[in-house]
Amino acid sequence: MSPQRAPSTTERDAARKAAGAAAEALAARFLEARGLAILRRNLRTRFGEIDLIARDGDTLVFVEVRLRRGRAFGGAAASITPAKRLRLVRSARSILARMRREPPCRFDAVLLDALEDGRIDWQRNVIELG
Repeated sequence: MSPQRAPSTTERDAARKAAGAAAEALAARFLEARGLAILRRNLRTRFGEIDLIARDGDTLVFVEVRLRRGRAFGGAAASITPAKRLRLVRSARSILARMRREPPCRFDAVLLDALEDGRIDWQRNVIELG
């Protein structure tokens, strides 16, 4: 029996990226099932990335998807730090600046501690654009 080797950094990064993509796909399906229309995925700006952009009626919704399997560092909600919030607001403002008319908008978070439908916590209005 040969000893198991630890996964390399590249393997860990690939696994993390695949889990993130699966979490975003799960979040998109979850939101669509609740009537939101997904407009864009993984929109990058010079300030950062918006995971999902959706429409809820007349409201434009910027969605941050967070998957955190362990609670050692506070769970998925705690991973949206003040610095991350600032990057999200700046990214959203840069998107809104390109629009002829700024629609009502909000920031939602879809929090997961596992890649399962029943373990989704959808929080609305988690960041003030102010």
